[in-house]
Amino acid sequence: MNIDFSDLKNIDPRDVSRWPLALRIVAIVTSCVVVLAAGIWFDTTNQYDLLDTASKQETELKRTFQIKQHKASNLPAYITQMEEMKKSFGAMLRQLPSNTEVAELLLDISQTGMQAGLEFELFKPETEIPAEFYAELPIKIKVSGRYHEFGKFVSDIASLSRIVTLHDFKIEPAATRADDETAKNLLIMSLTAKTYRYLDENEIQEQ
Repeated sequence: MNIDFSDLKNIDPRDVSRWPLALRIVAIVTSCVVVLAAGIWFDTTNQYDLLDTASKQETELKRTFQIKQHKASNLPAYITQMEEMKKSFGAMLRQLPSNTEVAELLLDISQTGMQAGLEFELFKPETEIPAEFYAELPIKIKVSGRYHEFGKFVSDIASLSRIVTLHDFKIEPAATRADDETAKNLLIMSLTAKTYRYLDENEIQEQ
């Protein structure tokens, strides 16, 4: 296929039908290439972007499916665990005294201190602090005694059937006079004991 370039001067761009055959073939091939390139640029490139987005969504959906499948396969274990937690929670709740049992618990705490050999200088229940389903009752305590008696008191408190937690410990010498030999061997321990009671339905509704 030869093109006589001298004939190009006489070609009318508006009348393709009079162009030489070879030139028409070149023009058609060129137009096809341009159209194809434009299609790739404006359409196929956009499809590549959509394909990439769909691929990322597929990966995310697979990950979500795997997580849900794992949860579904472990559902019986979760149910068993939930039942065990409910039992444990019920057991802990039973360790919280009712409103009528708080006075008895306070008596138990004071008797525990005296049985350990401590002398109470302060035993002051504070205002209750309500929470979601229970109330916290702080008790300011100051006792005098010896170090091992403090240890026995703390140990015995931990052994009570009701929940009592001890906070803000402070221990300092009790001696105030150099000639007071008895006081020299004593210590003063200040702390805050916290006990808890569960709220009845009316109290919960009031909150």
